[in-house]
Amino acid sequence: MPDIPRYSALARWLHWLIAALLAAIIPLGIWMVVFAPKDEAFKLRLYDLHQSLGFTVFLLVLLRLTRRLNRGAPPLPVGTPALIRRAAGINHAALYAMLLIQPVMGVLDTTAWGFPLKYWGLVTIPTPIGHDETIAPLLSTLHRLGALTLMVLIAAHLLGAAYHIFIRRDGLLRRML
Repeated sequence: MPDIPRYSALARWLHWLIAALLAAIIPLGIWMVVFAPKDEAFKLRLYDLHQSLGFTVFLLVLLRLTRRLNRGAPPLPVGTPALIRRAAGINHAALYAMLLIQPVMGVLDTTAWGFPLKYWGLVTIPTPIGHDETIAPLLSTLHRLGALTLMVLIAAHLLGAAYHIFIRRDGLLRRML
Protein backbone atom coordinates (compact mmCIF):
# COMPACT_ATOMS: atom_id res chain seq x y z
CA MET A 1 0.00 0.00 0.00
CA PRO A 2 1.49 3.39 -0.95
CA ASP A 3 2.47 5.94 1.67
CA ILE A 4 -0.60 8.09 2.43
CA PRO A 5 -0.05 11.82 3.10
CA ARG A 6 -1.39 12.77 6.54
CA TYR A 7 -3.04 15.77 8.07
CA SER A 8 -0.83 17.86 10.35
CA ALA A 9 -0.60 16.84 14.00
CA LEU A 10 -2.73 19.86 14.99
CA ALA A 11 -5.43 19.01 12.43
CA ARG A 12 -5.52 15.39 13.63
CA TRP A 13 -5.65 16.48 17.28
CA LEU A 14 -8.48 18.93 16.59
CA HIS A 15 -10.43 16.33 14.60
CA TRP A 16 -10.36 13.76 17.40
CA LEU A 17 -10.98 16.34 20.14
CA ILE A 18 -14.04 17.64 18.28
CA ALA A 19 -15.23 14.06 17.72
CA ALA A 20 -14.87 13.31 21.45
CA LEU A 21 -16.75 16.48 22.39
CA LEU A 22 -19.55 15.60 19.98
CA ALA A 23 -19.69 12.11 21.49
CA ALA A 24 -20.55 13.86 24.78
CA ILE A 25 -22.69 16.75 23.48
CA ILE A 26 -25.11 14.71 21.38
CA PRO A 27 -26.15 12.20 24.07
CA LEU A 28 -26.26 15.02 26.61
CA GLY A 29 -28.60 17.00 24.36
CA ILE A 30 -30.84 13.97 23.86
CA TRP A 31 -30.87 13.29 27.61
CA MET A 32 -31.83 16.89 28.42
CA VAL A 33 -34.73 16.93 25.97
CA VAL A 34 -36.06 13.37 25.98
CA PHE A 35 -35.42 12.50 29.62
CA ALA A 36 -35.65 15.98 31.13
CA PRO A 37 -34.50 15.71 34.75
CA LYS A 38 -37.08 16.74 37.34
CA ASP A 39 -34.45 18.43 39.52
CA GLU A 40 -34.36 21.95 38.04
CA ALA A 41 -30.87 22.81 39.34
CA PHE A 42 -29.44 19.60 37.88
CA LYS A 43 -31.22 20.21 34.57
CA LEU A 44 -29.75 23.73 34.37
CA ARG A 45 -26.26 22.31 35.05
CA LEU A 46 -26.75 19.86 32.17
CA TYR A 47 -27.80 22.72 29.90
CA ASP A 48 -24.80 24.79 30.97
CA LEU A 49 -22.45 21.86 30.28
CA HIS A 50 -24.07 21.13 26.89
CA GLN A 51 -23.87 24.79 25.88
CA SER A 52 -20.29 25.33 27.01
CA LEU A 53 -19.14 22.14 25.27
CA GLY A 54 -21.03 23.22 22.14
CA PHE A 55 -19.44 26.66 22.13
CA THR A 56 -16.04 25.02 22.64
CA VAL A 57 -16.70 22.95 19.52
CA PHE A 58 -17.59 26.17 17.68
CA LEU A 59 -14.23 27.72 18.63
CA LEU A 60 -12.25 24.56 17.77
CA VAL A 61 -14.03 24.21 14.41
CA LEU A 62 -13.21 27.84 13.59
CA LEU A 63 -9.54 27.07 14.27
CA ARG A 64 -9.66 23.81 12.30
CA LEU A 65 -11.48 25.37 9.34
CA THR A 66 -9.08 28.32 9.21
CA ARG A 67 -6.17 25.92 9.20
CA ARG A 68 -7.76 23.75 6.52
CA LEU A 69 -8.53 26.73 4.28
CA ASN A 70 -4.90 27.86 4.59
CA ARG A 71 -3.24 24.44 4.23
CA GLY A 72 -5.79 22.31 2.40
CA ALA A 73 -6.27 18.61 2.96
CA PRO A 74 -4.07 15.70 1.95
CA PRO A 75 -5.19 14.21 -1.37
CA LEU A 76 -7.54 11.26 -1.43
CA PRO A 77 -5.92 7.97 -2.46
CA VAL A 78 -5.22 7.56 -6.16
CA GLY A 79 -8.09 5.81 -7.89
CA THR A 80 -10.82 7.14 -5.59
CA PRO A 81 -13.89 7.38 -7.86
CA ALA A 82 -15.09 10.87 -8.79
CA LEU A 83 -18.49 10.26 -7.17
CA ILE A 84 -16.81 9.35 -3.87
CA ARG A 85 -14.55 12.41 -4.10
CA ARG A 86 -17.58 14.63 -4.67
CA ALA A 87 -19.61 13.02 -1.87
CA ALA A 88 -16.68 13.43 0.54
CA GLY A 89 -16.29 17.09 -0.39
CA ILE A 90 -19.99 17.80 0.08
CA ASN A 91 -20.08 15.93 3.39
CA HIS A 92 -17.02 17.74 4.74
CA ALA A 93 -18.38 21.16 3.72
CA ALA A 94 -21.76 20.37 5.27
CA LEU A 95 -20.12 19.09 8.47
CA TYR A 96 -18.07 22.27 8.85
CA ALA A 97 -21.15 24.40 8.18
CA MET A 98 -23.32 22.53 10.69
CA LEU A 99 -20.56 22.48 13.32
CA LEU A 100 -20.54 26.27 13.11
CA ILE A 101 -24.28 26.88 12.68
CA GLN A 102 -25.46 24.46 15.38
CA PRO A 103 -23.71 26.12 18.35
CA VAL A 104 -24.80 29.57 17.18
CA MET A 105 -28.38 28.34 16.88
CA GLY A 106 -28.11 26.84 20.37
CA VAL A 107 -26.89 30.10 21.88
CA LEU A 108 -29.68 32.04 20.16
CA ASP A 109 -32.24 29.45 21.27
CA THR A 110 -31.08 29.58 24.89
CA THR A 111 -30.97 33.37 24.95
CA ALA A 112 -34.45 33.65 23.46
CA TRP A 113 -35.79 31.49 26.30
CA GLY A 114 -34.20 33.90 28.77
CA PHE A 115 -31.05 31.98 29.67
CA PRO A 116 -28.00 33.72 28.15
CA LEU A 117 -24.99 31.46 27.71
CA LYS A 118 -22.35 32.02 30.36
CA TYR A 119 -19.40 30.17 28.83
CA TRP A 120 -18.03 27.78 31.46
CA GLY A 121 -19.70 30.03 34.04
CA LEU A 122 -17.21 32.81 33.31
CA VAL A 123 -18.08 34.87 30.22
CA THR A 124 -21.53 35.79 28.95
CA ILE A 125 -21.68 35.29 25.18
CA PRO A 126 -23.42 38.28 23.57
CA THR A 127 -26.17 37.66 21.03
CA PRO A 128 -28.15 39.92 18.70
CA ILE A 129 -31.38 38.85 20.37
CA GLY A 130 -32.52 38.90 23.95
CA HIS A 131 -35.26 37.17 25.85
CA ASP A 132 -37.99 36.72 23.24
CA GLU A 133 -40.32 33.80 23.79
CA THR A 134 -42.17 34.54 20.54
CA ILE A 135 -39.20 33.31 18.47
CA ALA A 136 -37.79 30.87 21.04
CA PRO A 137 -39.91 27.89 19.87
CA LEU A 138 -38.75 28.43 16.27
CA LEU A 139 -35.12 28.59 17.38
CA SER A 140 -35.57 25.43 19.47
CA THR A 141 -37.03 23.63 16.45
CA LEU A 142 -34.17 24.81 14.24
CA HIS A 143 -31.63 23.65 16.83
CA ARG A 144 -33.27 20.21 17.02
CA LEU A 145 -33.39 19.92 13.22
CA GLY A 146 -29.75 20.98 13.13
CA ALA A 147 -28.90 18.24 15.62
CA LEU A 148 -30.63 15.64 13.45
CA THR A 149 -28.85 16.96 10.36
CA LEU A 150 -25.53 16.86 12.16
CA MET A 151 -26.12 13.26 13.25
CA VAL A 152 -26.91 12.24 9.65
CA LEU A 153 -23.75 13.97 8.41
CA ILE A 154 -21.64 12.26 11.10
CA ALA A 155 -23.18 8.90 10.17
CA ALA A 156 -22.34 9.53 6.50
CA HIS A 157 -18.79 10.51 7.49
CA LEU A 158 -18.40 7.28 9.49
CA LEU A 159 -19.88 5.22 6.65
CA GLY A 160 -17.39 6.86 4.27
CA ALA A 161 -14.54 5.92 6.59
CA ALA A 162 -15.87 2.35 6.81
CA TYR A 163 -16.07 2.22 3.00
CA HIS A 164 -12.39 3.16 2.74
CA ILE A 165 -11.36 0.76 5.51
CA PHE A 166 -13.36 -2.33 4.65
CA ILE A 167 -14.19 -2.08 0.94
CA ARG A 168 -11.49 -0.02 -0.77
CA ARG A 169 -8.78 -0.87 1.80
CA ASP A 170 -6.85 2.15 0.56
CA GLY A 171 -5.35 3.34 3.85
CA LEU A 172 -7.34 6.57 3.93
CA LEU A 173 -7.86 6.42 7.71
CA ARG A 174 -4.10 6.77 8.21
CA ARG A 175 -4.41 10.41 7.10
CA MET A 176 -6.17 11.14 10.40
CA LEU A 177 -4.23 8.80 12.72
